[in-house]
Amino acid sequence: MPIESRRVELRDIEGLRDIYRQEMSCQIIHDSIHSRLGWSKEYMLMVDGAQVGYGSIAESGPWQEKPTVYEFFVLTQHRSRVFDLFENLLGSSQATMIETQSNDSLLTVMLHAFARDVSSESILFHDRLTTSYSPRDAVFRRSSAEDAAQIVQQQLDSEASWLVSVGGIIAAAGDILFHYNRPYGDIYMKVAEPFRNQGIGSYLVQELKRVCYEGGCVPAARCNPKNVPSRKTLQKAGFVPCGHILKGMVCQ
Repeated sequence: MPIESRRVELRDIEGLRDIYRQEMSCQIIHDSIHSRLGWSKEYMLMVDGAQVGYGSIAESGPWQEKPTVYEFFVLTQHRSRVFDLFENLLGSSQATMIETQSNDSLLTVMLHAFARDVSSESILFHDRLTTSYSPRDAVFRRSSAEDAAQIVQQQLDSEASWLVSVGGIIAAAGDILFHYNRPYGDIYMKVAEPFRNQGIGSYLVQELKRVCYEGGCVPAARCNPKNVPSRKTLQKAGFVPCGHILKGMVCQ
């Protein structure tokens, strides 16, 4: 049966993407790329004229000049053809890179079958434990315009909506990003140098998790594999590793 990868619009694959999201049942790191104008090319995967899946190629932002397969989905009943379908997608799209999260089992298999020089960009975490840290004199609250100068002085993120102060001094700042697939929210934070190794970071992450749940969302997080302090902070706050962001170059 002939295989084809046909260029389509995002609306043409939305039904298949809904099935993909349900099957993943987790935070999808690159979910927002689809909706960014000019960032993604969508391909419908066809077998004998029937629509059996789709592939998505990132080609702007960090992926400019290195078209990258970042999403690949095939309906269950057609997965005996996944390698042929993926090879056809690579040929049609001229992709030179593959990037996926390792808890996406289908694209991870394709990555290891069709790419070389595979490396981890981030460790992914999901929440599995509720903590109850309460550092002495630490106060978790929303940031305000009056905090701006001190946040900059402490070399923290000026866009962060939440902070922790200790004895009236801003010690850490963080926030929750919602540009991934709902209901998942991505937590990030930074602790000012004088307040590190005192449990402030774990306390901030703990409270950001609480805010996330109270808003009807599910907290998630990630960090660079080499950032050991961040990894330990997330783990102390109840996050557990669930995967990696992996990338590799398509074998020629």
